[in-house]
Amino acid sequence: MFSAALEVVLTVAYREATSRRHTHLTLEHLLYALAHDTDGERILAACGADLPQLRKDLDKYLNDSVEQFTRGQHKEPEQTLAFRRVLQTAVLHVQSAGRQEVQSGDVLAATLQQNRSYAAQVLAAQGVTRLDVLEYITHGISKVPPAMPPSSSAGDEQDEGAEPGLGERRGAGASKDPLSTYAMNLTDRARAGELDPLIGRTDELLRTLEILCRRRKNNPVFVGDAGVGKTALAEGLATRLLGEDVPDLLEGAEVFSLDTAALLAGTRFRGDFEERFKAVIAALAKRPMPILFIDEIHSTVGAGATSGGTMDLATLIKPVLTTGQLRVVGSTTHDEFKHIEKDRALARRLQKITIDEPSLQETVKILQGLRSRYEAHHRVRFTDEALETAAKLAARHLRDYKLPDSAIDVLDEAGARMRLARGAATLSEPAAGDAPVQEVTPREIEEVVARMARIPAKQASSSDKDRLKSLEEALGRVVFGQAEAVRTVARAIKRSRAGLGQPDRPAGCFLFAGPTGVGKTELAKQLAMHLGNEFLRFDMSEYMEKHAVARLIGAPPGYVGFEQGGLLVDAVRQHPYAVLLLDEIEKAHPDIFNVLLQVMDHATLTDNNGRKADFRQVVLIMTSNAGSRELSAANIGFWESGSSARAVDTRQRASVQRSKHAIDKAFSPEFRNRLDAIVSFDPLSPGVMETIVEKFILQLEAQ
Repeated sequence: MFSAALEVVLTVAYREATSRRHTHLTLEHLLYALAHDTDGERILAACGADLPQLRKDLDKYLNDSVEQFTRGQHKEPEQTLAFRRVLQTAVLHVQSAGRQEVQSGDVLAATLQQNRSYAAQVLAAQGVTRLDVLEYITHGISKVPPAMPPSSSAGDEQDEGAEPGLGERRGAGASKDPLSTYAMNLTDRARAGELDPLIGRTDELLRTLEILCRRRKNNPVFVGDAGVGKTALAEGLATRLLGEDVPDLLEGAEVFSLDTAALLAGTRFRGDFEERFKAVIAALAKRPMPILFIDEIHSTVGAGATSGGTMDLATLIKPVLTTGQLRVVGSTTHDEFKHIEKDRALARRLQKITIDEPSLQETVKILQGLRSRYEAHHRVRFTDEALETAAKLAARHLRDYKLPDSAIDVLDEAGARMRLARGAATLSEPAAGDAPVQEVTPREIEEVVARMARIPAKQASSSDKDRLKSLEEALGRVVFGQAEAVRTVARAIKRSRAGLGQPDRPAGCFLFAGPTGVGKTELAKQLAMHLGNEFLRFDMSEYMEKHAVARLIGAPPGYVGFEQGGLLVDAVRQHPYAVLLLDEIEKAHPDIFNVLLQVMDHATLTDNNGRKADFRQVVLIMTSNAGSRELSAANIGFWESGSSARAVDTRQRASVQRSKHAIDKAFSPEFRNRLDAIVSFDPLSPGVMETIVEKFILQLEAQ
């Protein structure tokens, strides 16, 4: 029935009576405990009580007016009739209100009904009435408007040991500055050298200064993908405003970063959030040239709104944006900016600045500018080659993240790994000169990227010349009797890796055609193993129906499985470096061929949720038995007979020609034109079959 906080108050009151050897547990003990409780302090201060004076009066009364046990007697204090009546009244009040627990405010309201008690009289002398308490605990209406909301949590109130008094004393001295509580002064941090330098972004920074110098609608908002450096641009603005070549209009400007989470945290009653934000705006108005930076500005739409209400942070900030007296800088992503565009009144007050992903060369310059910061933190030295490798591998393997953030993460993790490896991450840091500074080389960068991208370590290597050099020889040792097919695949892979292929197409698109059981699937498996890529296999006999294409790219809205995504898109997104095998492609529904056209042409596939899968590092292999019947069929008509080489060659060329005609008939021209090669597999000779049998016998012996 009693809340946990109230039980603590009752325990404190009982211990207070016991420590003073009082014969009775009175209302004054209870009020004394409430005056030292967090919730009690908040309620009493909101109702206009002078807490230091109240504690002083109660302490004097308990020392002088309450009967004590004689020394040597160890008895428990007895509850007075008024004490029991207050608890009973509070319980009845809670039950009538339909609540489950008795809070400190209920006990305080019941105490004020005991007019003959000293506790009620001392509160009345300070102007605290029962109506004041009920209005505050029920509706959150404070009798004394504070500079900081009374409903804040302990972190929003006075420091430990500070005692709040009247409303004026709380606003003037005890309460914290709203800017220090709900915002961060980026200008002070830039002046202290705590912010990282801004490298590049000259045009974006100049456009920001131009918008800030406008008379009206001078509120720029940075819009870009996550990780492209929007927050860094705001920090660079704070550093730029400290320079000498600052426009006269922005001279002496200060940049404050608003903490929206802290602004919302602890707001229990209606009006608390609005009071906090108004206090922040009032504090900013006292500054000569304030600039408010709101990170993730889209979160202002709906922030602080109650159920059924329209008052949110975006509504409160619109008048501030219109007048131009307070300049606001925001940042958000392209997807989240759509929420702002729905609120046309808010969108027209903001000036959009698009922040694009930096190029590879710009990313290297950014890493060079941040090198000293990370070298000092990790006590390592990054070589120039390591910086270039971090940028290249981050762009190649960490496709879900944008530059320069992904490259900075690689650099940071490589430094942390090097520091842990030498045992430097201990409680007692060694002196800088005790051990030589270790270098982070491209090899360490490659290992870190391999772990972050979940790919084989050799695949993350920035140079795979040796592996590609022996590709044809390695495949020939495990796939027997298909020398021409192995040679065709190896040449196509080398051509793609050498940069001679088109950059916006898959690493290879092959159609393996031939009889069943001659090594088409085995060649795909061995290719994935030698390249160090993931092997992904889809049996196209499972996709013969028209609706089966939804399993690959995801079901449309309104259908079962819409939230699950597509199997093919998810597989490639998880393993961007893979050998994708579509087995027995001729059995698939024709709609699947239409889906594969854009994959082979632009190396991208979008699922039902708008997520894109990148196929640029995928080797796409499709197997088919089309034409195998024509290869094994007997020739009709007059042909050269006998076993001479000329006769055999003539018959083989005729069979191959019939097989190609069957493939042309099975697949459309636009599909065949997008293939790198149609690889024909020959039937196996008896000698090759013996070699394959010996291979499997050796594998069986190894088991």
